[in-house]
Amino acid sequence: MRSAIAASEGVRGFTSPNPPVGCLIVDAGGKPVGFGGTQPPGQAHAEIVALRMAGAAAKGGTAFVTLEPCAHHGRTPPCADALIKAGIVQVYYAIDDPSPVASGGAQRLRQAGVTVHSGLLADQVRTGPLRAWLHRVRTGRPHVTWKFASSVDGRLSAADGTSRWISSPEARAEVHELRLKVDAVIVGTGTVLADDPQLISRPPVNETATRQPLRVVVGERDIPAGARVLDDAAETVHLRTRDPREVLAALTERGVVDVLLEGGAKLAGAFWEAGAVDRALVYMAPMLLGAGTPVLGEIGVGTIGDALPLMFESATMIGPDVRISAVPAPE
Repeated sequence: MRSAIAASEGVRGFTSPNPPVGCLIVDAGGKPVGFGGTQPPGQAHAEIVALRMAGAAAKGGTAFVTLEPCAHHGRTPPCADALIKAGIVQVYYAIDDPSPVASGGAQRLRQAGVTVHSGLLADQVRTGPLRAWLHRVRTGRPHVTWKFASSVDGRLSAADGTSRWISSPEARAEVHELRLKVDAVIVGTGTVLADDPQLISRPPVNETATRQPLRVVVGERDIPAGARVLDDAAETVHLRTRDPREVLAALTERGVVDVLLEGGAKLAGAFWEAGAVDRALVYMAPMLLGAGTPVLGEIGVGTIGDALPLMFESATMIGPDVRISAVPAPE
């Protein structure tokens, strides 16, 4: 299943609005013979990719899939039927498909005599590559990760406005990889005017980015004609609104599932106040800046009793920095 999760993570960002599913198939003797992830919309699902690689060796084998195999005929035939036809005798999957249209694959497999096990490494899948898609199915809107780099004392920049570089090369490289895997990156017009960001993924030397996220600029002010966010490196959308709900509604219409909210403090505050942030991803650098720019603007907290509680998911060293993942605490 960990191999299936790796396949799922490998296609994240390329499958929206479909889920980035991964699959590993082992033959009757336990040898891996097929491996793959879901392809872009309209193309093969993970199980089909793995079955094609496995060929005749799949007969009598076992499939490990991150999501319950689908049972419906959409743009592609049901994966449950393909597993049955290939002679798979056992299926392990992590997460039940929450979609009423696509669910039911486990039942179809069992009816065909296939042994089915659910829930294997479910938490790793739920908080990993399927996090955003599961959120979209549950809420009807994109999943929003607020990403920022700060000093230990919570500053985005020094008192004179300089901010390059707060985070380490290792942290910046990870962020570029993250941009490859999300559907859209959001910043405010203030960030565009102050920093002139390009908002694309820059891969390591001698590698080429195979895709770029949609660049979304939020705010009523015009974007200067020469701004880098308007270049040909990726598509850019300017949403002339200050309402996070309107922003997410517009992105939902475009089939966006996974969003990275990158700047700045005022825009982040508006998203938090609207209850529209689903995860905070912090790259904390080992430095103090004192009277610099705070990471977050007004969020409607006037007293400690009004604070928005979070739950830490993880804290990991990335070079000299600490990466912290936190989510809103359940009510």
